[in-house]
Amino acid sequence: MKNTRVARRYARALMMTADSPEAIDTIAGDLELIENALETSRELRLFVARPIVPIDKKKRVFQELFGSRVSTITLSFIELLTEKQRENLLREVIVQYHALRDERYGIVNVDVAGAIEITPQQQQRLAEQLERYTRKKVRLRFSIDKALQGGLRVKIGDTVLDATIKHQLELLREKLAHGQLSN
Repeated sequence: MKNTRVARRYARALMMTADSPEAIDTIAGDLELIENALETSRELRLFVARPIVPIDKKKRVFQELFGSRVSTITLSFIELLTEKQRENLLREVIVQYHALRDERYGIVNVDVAGAIEITPQQQQRLAEQLERYTRKKVRLRFSIDKALQGGLRVKIGDTVLDATIKHQLELLREKLAHGQLSN
């Protein structure tokens, strides 16, 4: 929890340094590149997490790895994190930056689980309906869950909209068990 708050403060500071929507998007792209490098390289993750590595060496490595591939704002930010010995928060800062960017642009992430794959046309219709429901742009992430038996389960933040056959059967079973089913 504490790290999330600190990471959010750093992410907010990074967002404030961007003076235009283009800069915000450029930084987001830079951070995706860095995040991918951290995810794919165990050595880089260990290097970043190792507190005994001198700050200057870490800054040199970041410069060599990302100097020609990211903007000067992003590179300066990574150097600042390193100087403050907060480079171990880099992944969390990236997550928080993307969340702040989504908030700014009015985008909400929606997880959709279904028993089968849905067509692109169905995905588009669902996205339009969810945009009307949330009054925001939606970024859909689909997954398959055979246990659902049919229908969809939609998760928007902490809200779950469950229109699955499995859920409907559970509701019906509860009503039958409590004698609440009426003609």
